[in-house]
Amino acid sequence: MTAHTDQSEAGRVRMPADVDAPDKVAYGLTFRQLAILAVAALAFYGAWRAARGVVPVPVLAGAAVVAGGLVFGVAVGRRDGLPLDVWLLAAVRHSTSPKALSTTDSTTRTPTWVQAPASTMPLPAPLTLPADAIDDGGEIRLGGTWAAMVAATTVNLALRTPDEQAALVDTFGRWLNSLSTPTQIVVSAQPVDLHSAARTLARTTERLPHPALADAAGDHARFLDDLAQRRDPLRRQVLIVTRTGPGEREHAARRRSDDSVRALSGLGVTARVLDAAAVTAALAGAADPYRPPRPGGLAAPDTVITATRSPRRSPQT
Repeated sequence: MTAHTDQSEAGRVRMPADVDAPDKVAYGLTFRQLAILAVAALAFYGAWRAARGVVPVPVLAGAAVVAGGLVFGVAVGRRDGLPLDVWLLAAVRHSTSPKALSTTDSTTRTPTWVQAPASTMPLPAPLTLPADAIDDGGEIRLGGTWAAMVAATTVNLALRTPDEQAALVDTFGRWLNSLSTPTQIVVSAQPVDLHSAARTLARTTERLPHPALADAAGDHARFLDDLAQRRDPLRRQVLIVTRTGPGEREHAARRRSDDSVRALSGLGVTARVLDAAAVTAALAGAADPYRPPRPGGLAAPDTVITATRSPRRSPQT
């Protein structure tokens, strides 16, 4: 019992929860907080020197106390997990930024035959997205750089022994240390459309060779349909996005994705590099994860869409 406890304790490393917290420089304040207070103190001193001969000293002292309290609250306060000064700056940017965006060119003039409205209406601002193209191999063009996506499964560490957990963590650490460019790991939960699976399974019951298989398939289809009505099933999606470095060619992102797939296979993770259609579907799902999936899927940008026509029957005489 003691040996097992020592072995399990040896595979655990205690890490602080605030590893991303900024360092405290003086008086329990960070460099950012001290800079805000120092700039405010210099501004208060300049205002004091300029107005002490005009405004009474008690009024200046009261104004300094009130303003100093507000600045101190902005420097040390937090809101929604952000420093209060960063939160206020984001609020100002949001209030001044345009709310209506469009991918079409909104700078062109209105044709002369269009009747202009009596009141002025704000035009939508251009919507600039970081990705502007997806090639056939699934690589995403981000201006001057390229990115590729990898879909991966997960591993349950709780079901492994301490030695296996240590080996998996060591393998994962070696993969993280091998990364030389910005890499993003996105873990999201997306809804699962069980109604479509139930309908597809119900249609296949008629083609099954044995009545017992048809009954089992029908029961499972009814179970999936009932589960979709009573629950909100979700699936976990893990995406790894690799990017090229400065001066690298476009296929470097794809090569890094292939290296990540080989490195993660040592963890028992099933990973694959996404092609153009899968990347398009992943980006669309990230933009609107609760949109119902389309039966035909989404076409990649600049893809020529054709429709198959059924052959016409010759008129019977």
